[in-house]
Amino acid sequence: MITYRIAIADLHAHQFRVTLTLPAPAADQELSLPVWIPGSYLVREFARHLSDLQATQGGVEVPLIQADKTRWRAACKGRTALVVSYLVYAFDNSVRTAFLDAQRGFFNGTGMCLRAEGRENEPHAIEIGRLPAGWQVATGMKAAKVDARGQGRYEAADYDELVDHPFELGRFWRGEFVAAGVPHEFVIAGALPSFDGERLLADTRKICEAEIAFWHGTAKRGKARAPFERYVFMLNAVEDGYGGLEHRASTALIANRRDLPRLGQEETSDAYVKLLGLISHEYFHTWNVKRLRPDAFIAFDYSRENYTELLWFFEGFTSYYDDLFLVRQGLIDERRYLELISRTVTGVLDSPGRKVQSVARSSFDAWTKYYRQDENTPNSTISYYTKGAMLAMALDLSLRTDDQSRGSLDDVMRGLWSRSGGGPIAEQDVVEVVEQVAGRSMATELRAWIHGTDDLPLPALLERVGVRWGAGCKPSLSQRLGLRVAESALTGVRATHVLTASAAQAAGLSAGDELLACNGWRLRRLDDALLTLDAARPDQLELLVSRDQRVLNLALKLPQEVCAVPIKLSPAEKANARAIGLRRAWLTG
Repeated sequence: MITYRIAIADLHAHQFRVTLTLPAPAADQELSLPVWIPGSYLVREFARHLSDLQATQGGVEVPLIQADKTRWRAACKGRTALVVSYLVYAFDNSVRTAFLDAQRGFFNGTGMCLRAEGRENEPHAIEIGRLPAGWQVATGMKAAKVDARGQGRYEAADYDELVDHPFELGRFWRGEFVAAGVPHEFVIAGALPSFDGERLLADTRKICEAEIAFWHGTAKRGKARAPFERYVFMLNAVEDGYGGLEHRASTALIANRRDLPRLGQEETSDAYVKLLGLISHEYFHTWNVKRLRPDAFIAFDYSRENYTELLWFFEGFTSYYDDLFLVRQGLIDERRYLELISRTVTGVLDSPGRKVQSVARSSFDAWTKYYRQDENTPNSTISYYTKGAMLAMALDLSLRTDDQSRGSLDDVMRGLWSRSGGGPIAEQDVVEVVEQVAGRSMATELRAWIHGTDDLPLPALLERVGVRWGAGCKPSLSQRLGLRVAESALTGVRATHVLTASAAQAAGLSAGDELLACNGWRLRRLDDALLTLDAARPDQLELLVSRDQRVLNLALKLPQEVCAVPIKLSPAEKANARAIGLRRAWLTG
């Protein structure tokens, strides 16, 4: 079996020592490290963190020649096992790569485990070496022979499975529950002592049971169990962070430690709702992208970008269902759910890029645009997460309110699972299953929504279920100006983005400009500019701006407050009984 021994080389230098043992190598055995990790669509060049590569056979040094930025060739003699040892620098405190310090260790195989080319389909194993006193191991990978702390040997059927199981190391909090007959584990590093673990476990269990039932039905109905025997949530609680990365039987999460529920806290804070939404999102991915997946991902090419136009479905539809499961399970109420939708809608409508880029193109361009955002991103792109979630809602409400329809988006998702056997799908599969559920072809609408740039017909669709689409709170000054800023009382106001066709752009403002003063008054907050308006000229802003150490005077005319955003969704006061019934069915599942 191909084996990787992972040991701590130096905690304070943030270095792991990896030793790869490859039985019966080829004469010119090629080894390579992935350049990306599935689920995060950016070439990250993991090989830059490798050093001190050494290769031997039977204790005799083997020449190891680097072929390119991520590939090496070992000139082997005979069939004696090839042993390759190297250091991995691990100081990325995210869910994507590897991290090591005196308190905690974490790694994904894509950044640690050299791939023996031509041998990817063979069984692989990871051995965790001796850890510091009190440290434990958590992973979704199958344990072969481990001690009480998790030190020892874990095995996978092939390289793909090996790198789809992250490892958490350290002194972490650990909790367990069973959902739909499946053992689940939740481990948290960095939690404050006041955090309420029992509440987190109870709420997470509700989400897991609901999502398993969504895909497979309930045990009483005799449907299949979840497609995993055990599941592990790994949460890194930090001072400031948010995100997650899905895997086949686990997920790695990062969140603000203050987002966790606190002992004695009865209310459900917005921060905790955000964390529950993240948990729901990554768990839903266990089906929708890890198994049901784009046909372009039948086999991963770890050496380059893997393009697909379907992330609007796999990320966007998952983003639609994540918060929907919270309201369906009673973790939030209807009012709060509509507030969450309102924020998503507002964010999309406040992005000029929605008129430039379709969600299909946004997906294809993820490698060069979504994961490489800059000051022009809002003007040239749209998020396949948020616009994809709106597309899912438009499709769901269309199906639920059409007299010809035989079901909802829930039925489409399960239909795709059944049609593909929980495997690869193409856009045409979505179109055809939607037609089966709708009782008519929706190909024209779907083509426009997926490949076009017009706004989705959500106001009319929401009205059908008794939800009012209206103006929200008063637009902020930054929204009226088409300007996004970073600001604080200490550092002042700096423009980060200037939106297309905005008053800020017309006045000549650029990203990076520091807004020093308005109408002769020093600025520390952008909204303070409103306090400097002269009654005789109530729409005139004379800005003093610093750009590349030069001071500029820019005149800006304040536009009228009429604005398409922010949007507020709320139950319609005069909705009829049918609309109310449809809304109840939508929000309860």
